[in-house]
Amino acid sequence: MNGMPAADRETSTGWLLLVYRVPSEPSRLRAAVWRRLKSLGAIYLQSSAAALPASVSAERALRKLRSEILDMSGSAVLLSCAVLAGEADVLAAFQAARDDEYEEIVDKCGDFLAGLRKEYDENHFTYAELEENEVDFVKLRSWLERVRSRDVFGAAGLQTAVSSLAECEVQLEAYATRVYAEEAESR
Repeated sequence: MNGMPAADRETSTGWLLLVYRVPSEPSRLRAAVWRRLKSLGAIYLQSSAAALPASVSAERALRKLRSEILDMSGSAVLLSCAVLAGEADVLAAFQAARDDEYEEIVDKCGDFLAGLRKEYDENHFTYAELEENEVDFVKLRSWLERVRSRDVFGAAGLQTAVSSLAECEVQLEAYATRVYAEEAESR
């Protein structure tokens, strides 16, 4: 695949393309398909034509989604293909989608850090607050891992997202230390 390092080109297996049509009503059916494709990391090449880099897990997920679309009284075909022209555009769209996801994670890390600052400002140093923040951190880490798992070409935004999450972890640890100290003093 042009635009990719040689090692990646040799291991690439092409693309999977799902072309589908779902009934226009109820609109929740279209939304459900869109959400599922988004969660898989697919990109839309045009309306109702979504692509993913080929892999066994992607094929399994798209076959399942195709079956669900048929159950909705829709139609769908799943194709295995290579890009003959415009590959740089397809790769750029896929990379942009991953970078958008990484940027969203960075934004949520900012919100997480702002929430920790608020805990300090309001002098909230309890185990309950710590547990709530730990749950939020685990969600951020899981989200990053999901995006990383579908980032098969190594989007540029990964490092910033990893750094942001690492800062969240450092600040959460500092907050935990403060909670432990405050709880020890109150006894």
